[in-house]
Amino acid sequence: MTDTLLAPPDDPNPEGARARILETASRLFYQHGLRGVGIDRIIAESGVAKMSFYRHFPAKDDLIRAYLEGRHRRWLAGFQARLAARPPELAAVADILLAWAAEPDYRGCAFINAVAEVGEGIAGVAAIARAHKDDLQRLLAEWLAPRLGERAPMAARCAMVVVEGLIVRSQMGEGELLANDGRWLLQRVEAEFGTE
Repeated sequence: MTDTLLAPPDDPNPEGARARILETASRLFYQHGLRGVGIDRIIAESGVAKMSFYRHFPAKDDLIRAYLEGRHRRWLAGFQARLAARPPELAAVADILLAWAAEPDYRGCAFINAVAEVGEGIAGVAAIARAHKDDLQRLLAEWLAPRLGERAPMAARCAMVVVEGLIVRSQMGEGELLANDGRWLLQRVEAEFGTE
């Protein structure tokens, strides 16, 4: 997987069976969906024994939750690193997201996709997705706070509507026009909350 927005895995033993299973599942789940990939394929592509797989993940649902939790940490860390390299202006968020969307393996937001695919059908998936979105909104608010002060949380909340739209529309293959619209909308949000 060549998703450059993801930070490196945080497994202390990257060569271990659990790490190989998670890395394989992460690639396959993101590219083919949670239901589109079976355990046998993950076992075969990760090169682990079936018994080893089940020792780490007693059920596929456990692996799905571990995948989403790991992606949450890695995606936010990568996004935060990109934000830190830019001035706190919301238009930069559109540029970061659309650079991510231009990557060849892009399949949109893993959390939106997971909720659309399984909803509440797998315990914990919707809660992990909500936590991801809440943490992303909080990250944006903290990043905007130096410029917008106490208005930053509300600006971040409104910006999230645009962010989600950018992610979904970019998954449908829209390009430069979407980038321009996204920048413009995020500038409007910032202008609204940046004035007294």
